[in-house]
Amino acid sequence: MSNRRFVRGVGPGLVSGASANDPTTVGSIAAVGAATGYGMAWLVVVLLPMLALVQAIAASVATMSQMSLQQAILRTFGRGPAIIGAVAIVAVSLFTLVADVQAGAQALKLLSGVPFYYFVIPLAAVAYWLLATKSYLRIERILASLTLIFLCYVASAILARPDWGLVLRSICVPHFDLSPVFATGAIALLGTTLTSYVYFWESIEVAERRPAPSQLRAVNTDAVAGMLVAGSSFLFILIATAATSGAHRVPIQTAAEAATALRPLAGPLDQTLFGVGLLASAAIAIPVIAATNGYVVAQTFGWPAGLAQKPAEAKGFYRVIFGSLAIAAVFALLPIPTISLLYWVSVIAGLATPITLAFTMLVARDRNLMHGKPIGIALAGAGWLVTAVVTASALAFIVSFSLR
Repeated sequence: MSNRRFVRGVGPGLVSGASANDPTTVGSIAAVGAATGYGMAWLVVVLLPMLALVQAIAASVATMSQMSLQQAILRTFGRGPAIIGAVAIVAVSLFTLVADVQAGAQALKLLSGVPFYYFVIPLAAVAYWLLATKSYLRIERILASLTLIFLCYVASAILARPDWGLVLRSICVPHFDLSPVFATGAIALLGTTLTSYVYFWESIEVAERRPAPSQLRAVNTDAVAGMLVAGSSFLFILIATAATSGAHRVPIQTAAEAATALRPLAGPLDQTLFGVGLLASAAIAIPVIAATNGYVVAQTFGWPAGLAQKPAEAKGFYRVIFGSLAIAAVFALLPIPTISLLYWVSVIAGLATPITLAFTMLVARDRNLMHGKPIGIALAGAGWLVTAVVTASALAFIVSFSLR
């Protein structure tokens, strides 16, 4: 375990929250905006408090138990259920890594004009180097500061000249239907934002800092604030693509197209801003997702784990990280449309998310694990409501898909 301490200021919440705004999220929201216009803007807004709630619960478990969520699941339910949870996390994370590495490379292509495949392996290699040499721990605060670059999405939305009256009506008057487009978009949005690696990473980071129970309020404030700051750009991503691709029926199949589509409709600056935001999101998310896989697998099987340890001291942990990045790099080189990949990865994540959310809620209410101080009934009720919403969305997607 690391000897890093929890302090006020830039804590694990900001990095964890920023990792939720990864290229998978950006691409999925862009695809939803292109397909449905402003119709799902209300859901993007509702997602923010849901995300903050789950982050706070994960942080509470880590603070009171001094364990990550995966360790808590293993302690409470045993190795069998822990393996089920690990499979759900790692499978989705691998798909997400493929999509994020490809999207990061596409962003570099957009900004430099150099073919994207020249950037794929260097991106994965740099991520592994940062994690294996402890450099990640030294630049964590710098990565957190990259969240400011997400303001590019705000500028991008403004430059796209949307119908702000229509945006406001779409937020205030929710629209529901069981059409395949709506059901798929809803589960994609829920899956890409509530994806398990985000709140599992929150618990890993908090557990490694070992905050005292008396610091629970500060830990939860950090978790909630980090998610709200990083997630505030979600709506602007949807607005930018809805006002351009959605309004003009421009199809989006790659991450580059999500930004390129803005050029003739909103100008070259908008394209550049969108590309910079996409690159920043990849830089934050790729190391976090790979490291989460390493922690989850290593903790499930009792291997030494921790970014503060050298590769020779935690061989299994670093092998999982290396393997995750290698798989991502290989598949990212395949001719798969990036946005399509991002979007369907989000759908898969949405179908798997109820499993990890349910485990999270069960350990958060375990009195023995939480040393006699489980999360309160109100917080637990809200957490189970989020779990029910995600589960209902998954079922709605299955029903709509089966009726096609």
